[in-house]
Amino acid sequence: MREYALTFVIAVAVTYLLTPAVRRAAVAFGAAPPVRDRDVHTEPVPRMGGIAIYGGFAAALLVSAQLPHLRGVFNTDTWEGLLLAGGLITVIGVVDDKWGIGPVAKLAGQTAAAGILVWRGVEMLWLPLPTTQLSLGPWLGAVISIMLIVVTINAVNFADGLDGLAAGIVAISAFAFFAYYYVAAVDQGYERQSYPAMIAIILAGVCIGFLGHNFHPARVFMGDTGSMLLGLLMTSITITVTGQFIPEPATRERGEQGAVSVPTGEAAESIGSDHALVIFLPVLLPLLVLALPLADLTLAVVRRTMAGKSPFAPDKKHLHHRLLELGHSHARAVLLMYLWAAIIAFASVSLSVFNAPYMVLAVTTLVAACAVALITLPRWQRWRRRYRGFGSGSCSVSGKAPSSGGQ
Repeated sequence: MREYALTFVIAVAVTYLLTPAVRRAAVAFGAAPPVRDRDVHTEPVPRMGGIAIYGGFAAALLVSAQLPHLRGVFNTDTWEGLLLAGGLITVIGVVDDKWGIGPVAKLAGQTAAAGILVWRGVEMLWLPLPTTQLSLGPWLGAVISIMLIVVTINAVNFADGLDGLAAGIVAISAFAFFAYYYVAAVDQGYERQSYPAMIAIILAGVCIGFLGHNFHPARVFMGDTGSMLLGLLMTSITITVTGQFIPEPATRERGEQGAVSVPTGEAAESIGSDHALVIFLPVLLPLLVLALPLADLTLAVVRRTMAGKSPFAPDKKHLHHRLLELGHSHARAVLLMYLWAAIIAFASVSLSVFNAPYMVLAVTTLVAACAVALITLPRWQRWRRRYRGFGSGSCSVSGKAPSSGGQ
């Protein structure tokens, strides 16, 4: 755990210290475009903060390679692939933040970065289904992995609409992934020093470090440079965690031929009936911890397609825009999104940690009810002010009539 703590501190410190220099470079480079109609800020703010995020990530990763207890994590080429793919997606983001690139070109770049990860071993190996464990063949696993990476990249990119929103949600998700894997590793006897846990804690660190300059009022935006990088890193954790819990039957039968189906009962028995939920959580967890950005992405695509527009056409109807329309301040809207992300993420992790799922469900429901109350608070306050104004106006009219008559 000490190695993880040191890695986290390095990621926070390097990202925080790099961000002012990146901000000055972005201003000099002309990466502070005019305010657009869909923007919620009123003055130009420099972008390209993702360069600092990549710098903090690379620094923490390279320092981790020198720590004795983490050296085993670097026995594969996965970390090199992550640096290469992260570097490519950062360059694509810089070009987009400065000059802008079309959706097709951006999608091609995202696919290329995803392909590098798959080439270096970040690949879906199996999928749990209601009645079977589907062990994926190399080609099917590669296709699903690339699709998952690209979808998550764009989901995080869509969530980057308010100061500190994307960085905060990804930090919460990364902490949830770290907690899930670390507890599962202790419980199941896996190696505690591992790639997914290390990347998760580094990802949380770079997000926290960047939030020091990005929370409202933001002095710098991460831009597509940062949001696409965060999505890439998050998906690499998702896919790698999934690969850590391959049931033994699936491991034995998986070959070059393609997908292999393994009975769920046999797979669950290989892990233990008390922890059968662990089988499904690696796939369910990324959907749950990233529920907000994924839901926002889905709604945006459906909304724009039904309106006859491109799915990539910008608008001001994202979830965070709707919170602002309800009357929430910028900071409160972001904090509410943090709260919802934390409820979903850590409730999901708790189901695999505690033996009292009903208690977890009850506490989660209570907190969710409080969150709903907070969301509707501005509308209730406006209704109360209108009601009081109507009441005081009625009293003043009825009170003035006798007075004027008496004169």
